[in-house]
Amino acid sequence: MSASDERFTHGRTSVYNLNYHIIWCTKYRRKVLKNGIDSDLKTILREIADEHGYRIPHMEVGLDDHIHLFVSAPPKISVSSIVKQLKGTSSLRLFAMHPELKSQYWRRRGERSLWSPSYFAESIGSVNEQAVAKYIDDQRSKERESQ
Repeated sequence: MSASDERFTHGRTSVYNLNYHIIWCTKYRRKVLKNGIDSDLKTILREIADEHGYRIPHMEVGLDDHIHLFVSAPPKISVSSIVKQLKGTSSLRLFAMHPELKSQYWRRRGERSLWSPSYFAESIGSVNEQAVAKYIDDQRSKERESQ
């Protein structure tokens, strides 16, 4: 293993390759991630990642009601923090950009949420990194073929 290997990130005090496959769904599995909302979501998620110091090299919406992400992050940022930042901020920004979403999700206790409260996360080692990236990239075509 070479220290100059491209898959490693060199921080001030560490060298790392931490990658996660993260999935979460819309609340009530409503199929609202379409008609431009999906592309706005991808832009928003990349902006949030840039703002907080991690990357999303692969992402895709599945069946218009969930999103798959391949996230590469430094060791100082926990997976739960990443998910909280991405879900919370993207929900607020999408409701602002697409007011029509508000008719799908009512306000409860002063809050309106686009996302289900749960999520799936798995760590990805360098061996299966390419397999997971391909799986995420192929989500749209695979799910449309199965319908």
